[in-house]
Amino acid sequence: MAKQALIKKRGRPVLTVVLVLIGLVVTSVAVLRLVPPPMTFLMVSRAIEGEGLSYRWRSLDDISPRLVEAVIASEDSTFCAHHGFDMKAIEKALKANARAEKRGGKRIRGGSTISQQTAKNVFLWPGRDWIRKGLEAGYTVLIETLWGKRRVMEVYLNVAEWAPGVYGAEAAARHWFGKSAADLSPREAARLAAILPSPRRYNASSPGPYVRRRASRVLAAMGTVRNDGLAACVLG
Repeated sequence: MAKQALIKKRGRPVLTVVLVLIGLVVTSVAVLRLVPPPMTFLMVSRAIEGEGLSYRWRSLDDISPRLVEAVIASEDSTFCAHHGFDMKAIEKALKANARAEKRGGKRIRGGSTISQQTAKNVFLWPGRDWIRKGLEAGYTVLIETLWGKRRVMEVYLNVAEWAPGVYGAEAAARHWFGKSAADLSPREAARLAAILPSPRRYNASSPGPYVRRRASRVLAAMGTVRNDGLAACVLG
């Protein structure tokens, strides 16, 4: 009995630390439901590398609805239907990457939703290790629960990288098109969505053949998003 009591006593500080950490995490997520996120790990690391930093927060009401439709069409067509994870997309990504590895290639596809990308961008460091992926899953559940879809989209559009040192829809619109995010045309929105997978590689204002083709597909898919109400949880 004495040994069990000693073990129980020694375990209490560990449990206390765990509970405090969980409380801090939940509190930080709850706070960011109301206030704009500060600079992210990615922004800081890129700035330290000398890329500079252009980050301008804008309310979702001050961002063109066409950009919402474009990123849903391009990045996560089931955004309004899932609860943070698209299991079908994850399964497809795993199968595609397995086939690529068998051929001696690299991973070629990801299955992350907009919610997962937001959790990663705001709260975590860049990388693909399993610890970060586990934390990403936890944060995804929290933001889906505490923020809701509209806030998730608002934060995503404000912290996404759109060019070296350029973060958020407002900075991206001014960098690539010399205008506010509120004034983006459907074609411009489609081009911004088209470069999201590799924003450090592609050009939205003077796109090459690949970005033009991808933007055309996104532009066509935006009609489906609008007609089928796939952005209703954000724009409804």
